[in-house]
Amino acid sequence: MPRLQTITPDQAEGPLKGIYDDLTAKMGKVVNIFQGMGNSPAALNAYLSMSDALAQGELAPAEREIIYLAVSEQNGCQYCVSAHSMLAKKVGVANDEILAARQFQSGDKKHEALLTFIRRVIASRGLVSDAELQAVQSAGYTDGQIAEAVGYIGLATFSNLFNHVNDTTLDFPAAEKL
Repeated sequence: MPRLQTITPDQAEGPLKGIYDDLTAKMGKVVNIFQGMGNSPAALNAYLSMSDALAQGELAPAEREIIYLAVSEQNGCQYCVSAHSMLAKKVGVANDEILAARQFQSGDKKHEALLTFIRRVIASRGLVSDAELQAVQSAGYTDGQIAEAVGYIGLATFSNLFNHVNDTTLDFPAAEKL
């Protein structure tokens, strides 16, 4: 049960109503995380703006989703693991790759290098070695894609921590347990 007030679409007013109308047009509904974040249109806008900006970057949709899955699993966020498992399937990530990504693994060598780098960024709080940076670059990732990957760590962590604070009710099919 959510620990913060849930602002449903029929309760939204002012700027929040506009945000919710946009979300409904894009997604068909306002999912529970956003109804919780709706307590602060500024916080919700921050999340959505960062998400929209990063989606315009160079990382492929599958790469964005595997990063989100790895970070969310690491942070123990069942809500985001479930949501992004569904989203990953929609962009063509196979179920076995979804499960592997949640463990910072991949059958694809390039994705494996990306996930290894993401794991090191998290573990070292960004203080990666030259060799670790070189490894992800040698796998074919540009400096722009690396910057975006770090952005996705931040975005996923924001939503993961919010869901922990709020105890957001799952409104996606539950992800398979590891």
